[in-house]
Amino acid sequence: MTRTRTAAALVATAVAAATALAGCTGATPTTSGGGTGGGGTGAQINDLKAGVFLDVTSWDPALADIGFDGPYLSAVYDPLVSLDNAAKPIPALASKWEYSADKLTLTMDLRTGVKFDDGQAFDAKAAVANIKHLKAGARSGQAYLNVADVTAKDDDTIELKLSKRDDSLLYFMGLGRSWMASPAAIESDALAQGPVGSGPYTFDKGASAPQSQYVFKKKENHWDSATFPFPNVTLFPITDQTASFNAMQGGQLNMQFANAANNAKAKEANWNIASKPSSWVGVQFADRTGTQVKALGEQKVRQAIAYAFDSAGILSAVGNNSGTATNQLWPVDGKVYDKSMDDKYKTDMAKAKALLAEAGYAQGFSVKMPMSPIFQAWQPAANQTFGELGIKVEWVDMAMPDYQKNAPTYPMFLAVIAMSGNDMATLSDQVTTSQWYNPNPSVDKFPEVKALVDQVEKADEAQQTDLLKQLNTKLVDLAWWDVWYQADNTYYSVQGIKVQPVTGMMFPTLRFIQRG
Repeated sequence: MTRTRTAAALVATAVAAATALAGCTGATPTTSGGGTGGGGTGAQINDLKAGVFLDVTSWDPALADIGFDGPYLSAVYDPLVSLDNAAKPIPALASKWEYSADKLTLTMDLRTGVKFDDGQAFDAKAAVANIKHLKAGARSGQAYLNVADVTAKDDDTIELKLSKRDDSLLYFMGLGRSWMASPAAIESDALAQGPVGSGPYTFDKGASAPQSQYVFKKKENHWDSATFPFPNVTLFPITDQTASFNAMQGGQLNMQFANAANNAKAKEANWNIASKPSSWVGVQFADRTGTQVKALGEQKVRQAIAYAFDSAGILSAVGNNSGTATNQLWPVDGKVYDKSMDDKYKTDMAKAKALLAEAGYAQGFSVKMPMSPIFQAWQPAANQTFGELGIKVEWVDMAMPDYQKNAPTYPMFLAVIAMSGNDMATLSDQVTTSQWYNPNPSVDKFPEVKALVDQVEKADEAQQTDLLKQLNTKLVDLAWWDVWYQADNTYYSVQGIKVQPVTGMMFPTLRFIQRG
């Protein structure tokens, strides 16, 4: 089974790192009145004007990217399931749900009285059509790998039959994989031209311009109107973070996806700064069984690489200290993360060389690794570290779009991988299911890992955290990856706007951007 995660985290983190190295604008922060959504400190912000980094990928929820499409889609679509501030699933168009005792049937009661923008009613038939469309989607299908069938029990009740228990299903649905579109628009492929949903805002196509700005007007009497406080929302896709910062200073934006290199200036401007773990950065071992490069099948070799890299130094030099140096990839603000383990691979080149020698590779070994311009910020540290270990790297240059496709065909590669805000989703995304960055999970080749995974997947929720901690400890000991640090995503907002970051969303959906 394959879950598809896009390269949004890779792009965002790498661009932020490159921008930080290149330096940021030296313009002097300015303020302006906040009453119309400018960059100042007004007591009341009427309109949201957000710099969201990337353009919308698709108005079709089956093709959209979880990473940066969230704010666009959350304006015009309602989801079956939402997430709260702690990334826990909460009701939306599905007003309540219940699992069967064996966790293989999920029954959902649906909200009534909701209509799509084309006048069609949202009901069980519409929900079934949407879930089938999402399950078949090249991107959205990741949420429904274990959904065997979905049927309407009556006009406002649906039933999902699972082929196996899936404790991450509701999380993925809430993350951005349960937006409901008009079935007629799905059938006619009208979503290629624009959204047809039931969301809190109407898309003002006439005032919008692709790749420039997207304007949304709040609807009257939307069922969840209180969650969306801004009468008007304008989203500006601005990839150039210096330009975005300047727009924030000039008052054209009152909230933005930020580069932490500008934090000092943001504080001078009296802006709010919000951040949260978003992605892990380091070396991914695609060949931890040694099929391509025999050395990588040795635990001591992988451990040697982990000991050799100066994670804190890389975080400072490249990551602008926007994150946490750690060897783990369960979020550092979560229940599974164990701070005491972060010293396990404290930088020790002598120890690294000794481990290589013990494994039979005192002189190192040769390996090919892919390289793309967006990873060049990390390449000097990699060259120096591998060189000291005697590991001879032949870098194979490729364009960024080819990196996601080709990198996992190499035995190891530099990685920036999106994280999940749900512990069981982290297990499936990072360990057990095939991903573009982990095409050969290899769990079956490691009996101790397989046994723990089986226990976790069968355990009650109350027991899962302790079992996941045991699994995390085992994976760190095996050097399953060489994680250097968890990178934060950072957001600036003017006084009067509060942003709640959510791990798993590169840019928060609109419900997480509030007045305050």
